[in-house]
Amino acid sequence: MAFKVTQGVTTVIAGNCGISGAPRRLGASTPDLIRLVFKSEWFTAPTFEAYTHKVSEASPAVNAGFLTGHTMLRVEVMGEELNRPASPSEMSAMRALLEESLQAGSLGLSTGLFYPPARAASTREVIEIASALSAHHGVYATHMRDEGDGVMESLKETFEVGREVGAPVIVSHHKCMGRRNFGRSAETLALFEAACERQPIGLDVYPYTAGSTVLDEEVVITASRTVITWCDSYPQFSGCDLSEIAKGWGCTEVEAVPRLRPAGALYFMMDEEDMVRIMRFPVAMIGSDGLPEDQHPHPRLWGTFPRVLGRYVREQGVFRLEEAVHRMTGLSAARFGLRARGRIEVGGFADLCVFNRESVLDAATYEQPCQPAVGIRYVLVNGQLVLENGQPTGERAGRVLCRAEDGLA
Repeated sequence: MAFKVTQGVTTVIAGNCGISGAPRRLGASTPDLIRLVFKSEWFTAPTFEAYTHKVSEASPAVNAGFLTGHTMLRVEVMGEELNRPASPSEMSAMRALLEESLQAGSLGLSTGLFYPPARAASTREVIEIASALSAHHGVYATHMRDEGDGVMESLKETFEVGREVGAPVIVSHHKCMGRRNFGRSAETLALFEAACERQPIGLDVYPYTAGSTVLDEEVVITASRTVITWCDSYPQFSGCDLSEIAKGWGCTEVEAVPRLRPAGALYFMMDEEDMVRIMRFPVAMIGSDGLPEDQHPHPRLWGTFPRVLGRYVREQGVFRLEEAVHRMTGLSAARFGLRARGRIEVGGFADLCVFNRESVLDAATYEQPCQPAVGIRYVLVNGQLVLENGQPTGERAGRVLCRAEDGLA
């Protein structure tokens, strides 16, 4: 976990965007979206309990809390018939699997309604499954159905799900995607502000104007530039511009996509002003959305948090240092119900980061994304040094976290 500890991270939240390590049966169908995160069956398990046992046995360097992915529930219950809404009996079966995961410590349900394996799911399907959340105080986190032209309608759908099931909502990596939507964050944040008066809502944002996900024609059309991050058929193209690949093949970028898949990509498709406006919003948390298995990952995997502290706090004064730290620690812990984390207090777990406020900065770039940050001196996880003088110690002090963890050590 060098890409986390070298930027000061002590706890990760995983299982986002509908993709989680459980439930996942061996031999089940594998949509491209799942391959984006899990390159091997080693990283999955048939039940949430078995999955967290695997993580604990592996002794990670950082703490981890996990969401249960709606896409995984669909694959588990519906097999390969993912291009339709679930039937009532299938919704019931998915809700039962979510209930089982919540009882075993899952923090909530995540959806990736933008992606093909879940795109056909109706709002009613999501509500029926998510109805298991309230009894376990679980959250509803979502990569929404549309972050471009239909962003307002998707926000309304997201808030509706939270209201209907009585669960806190977290909008994952909020953005306004595509040039014709630049500036619309003023509109989306006004909707957030109004909705926050009626229900508990949070969001996270990463400090970059490029996103990263599976290679998809629709996103390629929206982006001003596309860079391949991994490609099973042509691994030599990792880190290459799609435009150059298409030129070499004598075709358009869109025509090149089916030949390259399964693959992942970086997409340059957001506006800096929107990103900063979203980052300043009172309930916004900072999140990396990093993908560690990519051959040529997005620089956010290694640089997110020092980038905020260095570029957006020290250099640009977007907000005060204390506020930035809170958006990375206490606010995030509270949103996900980790009541004993995210604060420095006597008797606490001693998840600590010591950094130089005058020099902290990201070093990872789009061209060289796997560069550790500067200015992060020490990181302790549960009181154990996992980073000392900027170097990982090899100490593996992380734990699996769940909402039941309420007392202090």
